[in-house]
Amino acid sequence: MLFALLFFICFVIAITFSYRKDKLVHQKIYKGNYKILIGFMIFIGILFLIRIFLKH
Repeated sequence: MLFALLFFICFVIAITFSYRKDKLVHQKIYKGNYKILIGFMIFIGILFLIRIFLKH
């Protein structure tokens, strides 16, 4: 249990430092991805609406 706890703490610290280091790069490269996510969610919603209307 002690090893698992220490491993988890070290893992979270490593992930945090890695994310902070790459944060600026991700903001440049992946700028505007939220638009794609919103479009995909709208598409899935339309598919569900079509399924509901065609079921009745």
